Amino acid sequence: MVPARACARCGKVRVGAGRRRLSCSGRGSRGVVVEAEDARADGGAILVVCTGNVCRSPYIERRLAQLCASSGIVVSSAGTGALVGSPIDPGSLGELRARGASTAEFAARQVTERMVADADLVLTATRVHRAEIVRLLPRSMGYCFALSDFADLVADADAEVLAEFGDPELGGTWTAHVAGFAAERRGTIPPRPREESDIFDPYGQGRSAFARMAREVERALPAVTAVLSRQRWRVRTHG
Repeated sequence: MVPARACARCGKVRVGAGRRRLSCSGRGSRGVVVEAEDARADGGAILVVCTGNVCRSPYIERRLAQLCASSGIVVSSAGTGALVGSPIDPGSLGELRARGASTAEFAARQVTERMVADADLVLTATRVHRAEIVRLLPRSMGYCFALSDFADLVADADAEVLAEFGDPELGGTWTAHVAGFAAERRGTIPPRPREESDIFDPYGQGRSAFARMAREVERALPAVTAVLSRQRWRVRTHG
């Protein structure tokens, strides 16, 4: 299991023990900072959103942080109707622990316009959540996606495909670049039916419901983590 440490300045959980560490903004937002010796100085920021911020979004947050542990990406989560201050639901805790993911230092948060504005990529549990985030901050339409839809948009994004899309903007992050790549592909890849896109809500249900939620998330994660981690190829290309 990757060790986790809480930042004394902002409460972010730092995952990994690499010597090159990300600077902390000190803004007070809680999230997971993934770091390693070969991480970029700024991999970008991902915000994950569900309803209560105790089941789906913390599960996605901590698994993304675990699987992108050399990416330099800050991963955090919040809810559209958050159970503010609550810990991760025991059902999601069990699924995370079974996969060796960090469960330390978590408290549910209500999503705010500032959180969305500060993110390079927003991933939501459902399309309804995406619509709520876009209503909160309309300009986020370009970088906000339901998790499963985002996975479909980047599923074939190998080095050659990404090279055709061009280079990240000067001063931008790899995460923002990938979000722009996915946004450009909207309308070119047929969307799934809604019932296949939305991540099942296990809140208040038993172990089998949380196992179903985890399975649905896990199906989306390989494509997402692959494209987010591919920044190491891009950095080598530049120098």
